[in-house]
Order: sequence, then structure tokens, then C-alpha cells
Amino acid sequence: MDVGTILSLTVSLFFILNPFASVPMFMNVTEGLDDRTVKNYADKAVVVAAILLYAFMFVGSSLMDVFGVTMASFRVAGGIIFLMMAIELVFGLNLSKVNNQEGAKWAIIASPILTGPGVITTAILFSDHYGIVTVLIAGTLALLITWMILRKSSLILKYVGIQALGILTKIIGLFIAAMGVESIFSGSLDWFKANTEAAIMLLSCATVH
Repeated sequence: MDVGTILSLTVSLFFILNPFASVPMFMNVTEGLDDRTVKNYADKAVVVAAILLYAFMFVGSSLMDVFGVTMASFRVAGGIIFLMMAIELVFGLNLSKVNNQEGAKWAIIASPILTGPGVITTAILFSDHYGIVTVLIAGTLALLITWMILRKSSLILKYVGIQALGILTKIIGLFIAAMGVESIFSGSLDWFKANTEAAIMLLSCATVH
């Protein structure tokens, strides 16, 4: 088990979770609540996010088999989702619908704010490439950092400021966009490689007959 790989995956998952972008919304959700309740909200949000992340690590590949989806096409789809996430973060757009009036407020932070399509996609792709154990460790580390940030969200917002968080979020968005482009190129190359080989085999069979 390579420590460098675990650290690299931890950073990537942390970027996708992007708790800094969640801090203003979390502060809005917990406005007027006492410190104990705020920490309780943070605990519940991260626990639910962890359950979703771990679940897709273990069953993601099986779900792909059920729907007949190849890893190459899933990489392309995941890359598109990463690009959409990056557009939201960099340009401040809202491409997904979130109704703040439905369900528990901490559950909205857990999903789709923390564990949305991007995190789920990353969990499946990384688990397939690096193995579940490595991604499990990296995911746990990323969630622990996210948990600490949410529990200290009021202090972070007070000392860092919402503008600095906004700038940091845009920078993270650029990295996510790069991950998306890389995923699209990698998936497309694998897809064309696999289908080109199949096409050549079919042509060979047709020629023989």
C-alpha cells in the first residue's frame, strides 16, 4: 500500500467533497443554533456522506454490471460530471436543484452538497483503479478533514472570510475541471481502443467467411 497514493487520493476526494464551498451554506442552515447543535449537525452530515461514499465503493462496480455500463464509458460520464461541478464552483452557477425545505437540514449538507454525483463517481472510478482498501483509507481521511472543517465552520468564516473561501473554491474548481478533462480523454481512449479491436475482429471474421 503506497502512502503517496493514499495522500494523492485523499487530496482528490477532499477537492471533490469541497467542504469550503459548503461552509457558507452550513452556516446558513445552522444560523441561530447553539454550538452543541451545530456540531451535532456536522456529525450527522459527515456520517451520512460517509455511508453513501462507502456504499458506492463496494457496490458501484456491481451496479455498472447490472446496467451494462463499461468502465470506459463511466469515465467519460464521470468527466462530464466533474466539468459541470467545476462550472458551478468557478462561475458560481447552480446546475442542480436543491430544495432547502425538504428533509432534515443536515441531510441536505450530507447529500447532495457533500456526497453528490461527483463524489459517487470518484468513489467508483478510484475503487476500480486503486482497489477498495486504498480508497477506503483515503476517503476516511478526506471525510475526517471535512468533519473538522464543518465543526469549526463559524471560526473559519470569521477569520478567513467568505471572499477568501470563494477564491479558494474557484481554485479547487479549476483542479476538478482538469480531473474531468483527464477522465474524459482516458475513458474515450479506452473506449475507442476496445471497440477498434472488436471491429477489427468482426472484419477479420467476415473476411474469412
